[in-house]
Amino acid sequence: MLTYWLMYIIPAFIVFILSSKQQKKLMPWLVIGFFFIILIGFREDVGGDWTNYLLHYDAMQYKTLWQAVSYGDPGHQFLNWLSYQWELGVYGVNFVYGFVFMIGLVKLSRLQTYPWLALVVAVPYLITVVAMGYSRQAMAIGLFMWAISYLDKGRFKTYIALIFMAALFHKTALLLLPLGVFLYGKGKILRILIVIPVLYGAWDLLLAKEQETLWHNYVDANMKSQGAMIRVVMNLVPSLLLFIYTKEWKRSYNDYVFWFWIAVGSVLALVLVNISSTAVDRMALYFIPIQLVVFARLPYLARNKISPILTRLMIVLGYALVLFIWLNFSLYAAAWIPYNNLLFMDIM
Repeated sequence: MLTYWLMYIIPAFIVFILSSKQQKKLMPWLVIGFFFIILIGFREDVGGDWTNYLLHYDAMQYKTLWQAVSYGDPGHQFLNWLSYQWELGVYGVNFVYGFVFMIGLVKLSRLQTYPWLALVVAVPYLITVVAMGYSRQAMAIGLFMWAISYLDKGRFKTYIALIFMAALFHKTALLLLPLGVFLYGKGKILRILIVIPVLYGAWDLLLAKEQETLWHNYVDANMKSQGAMIRVVMNLVPSLLLFIYTKEWKRSYNDYVFWFWIAVGSVLALVLVNISSTAVDRMALYFIPIQLVVFARLPYLARNKISPILTRLMIVLGYALVLFIWLNFSLYAAAWIPYNNLLFMDIM
């Protein structure tokens, strides 16, 4: 468990020793970001889906490039095929996933009022469980966070391109395309007119053949996801805080509408989670960035009611509790413990 606590303590320490302006300096992010990439990319037998991803990689010895990309998520299959050709093992795939995921996380975090607080919030679940367990969707979420970082710049085409790329690794990311309509700036009608045919074309290309199977597996079969309610509630709390601080958010930031719809999605997830917990749980993973953004801004948003230092302390202690509970009481934590790494297996 030491590795996971080290991942948490480092950014938590930085939250309190650097001012909000100092926290945006690039060099510490490069160092810590690289450290996290190594932990994600070269992990050994860590994560609930570790065996499945090994099978994905091993299957490439029997496939041509065309056969590989014609099955499942084409981006994921291509990356496995390429890693097999270069004899990089599953570590080559995981390293790319960790690299892209951390780029998205760092870019989104550095835009916040208290950047390192966003990383603190990410460690207990988004990094530890998702990035080290649900590799394909972590790649998609990383690209989604990367796309979100272009909100203030109004880079609509970039957002669309990154989301489409995310869908190559996890098809559910296509459902994030309409959120591009709420990017900051003028031209909302034009964006809607662009999103509709792009979404239809992407859906026809990537999902049309599998939509019946996906519906059966996730809805008709009534698959259950252990702990889905807890994860949905974790998104619900910052969503409610967004609603509470609506006026201050609009005065201070220009991306309220985008996060408003993420918050609405989080509320709907609470309503729907008992109907199809696995489907809702998987989609709710894309809403996790609202935790990072809201809590990394909360010390500023609530500054007139509570000391920013106290707010930061409560957030750090709260997510430390989340990490403690997950490591010690989750039914699936055994798949993450002990942490092993190909590069320093005898050290950690």
